[in-house]
Amino acid sequence: MRIRVVVASLAEALFYDLGSRAEAPRLTGRLSDPKAHLHDRDFKSDRPGRVFDHAPRPDGRRGATAHHGTGGERRPRRQEALVFARRIAAELAQAQRKGDYDRLVVMAAPSFLGLLRQTLPQSVRKLVAAEVTKDLVNEPPAAMQAHLPPEAFHELSASA
Repeated sequence: MRIRVVVASLAEALFYDLGSRAEAPRLTGRLSDPKAHLHDRDFKSDRPGRVFDHAPRPDGRRGATAHHGTGGERRPRRQEALVFARRIAAELAQAQRKGDYDRLVVMAAPSFLGLLRQTLPQSVRKLVAAEVTKDLVNEPPAAMQAHLPPEAFHELSASA
C-alpha cells in the first residue's frame, strides 16, 4: 500500500510518500506560490469596479443614487489561491496516472482544503482516504505523521 500525503497551505505544498504508519515519510515533492504573500493591492493598482443603482426612487424625486463596490469572491488573493490549488491537483493527478500512490491523505487549513477538494479530479478524489483540517506546512514531518488518522491505513470502500 502506497500512501501519498499532501500537506498544503496557500503558499506551499509538500508531498510525502509512506507505506505504513511505522515508516518514516519521504518528501517526494514541493510546490510553492510566491504570489500567496502579496496583498490584493499588489495584484492590481485599480480599485474594484463600482456599481450604481439606477432604480427610480419611490417618491419620484431625482437625486444621488446608491453605489457600492464589486468584488467579493473574485478578490485577487482568492483567485491566486484557486490557481495554486489547481496546480496541486494537477500534480496529484499526474502522479496518480503514473501509479505513484494507491491512496491519498490531504492536510490543509479548512479554507484551503475546500479549494483543494473543489479542484481535485474525480480519479484522484476517489483515492482520498482521509482529510485533516490543519495547516502543518511549517511543522516537521513527525507532526504530520502524528496527525495521520487511522482510516488512512484501512482499505478504501468500493463505493468511494
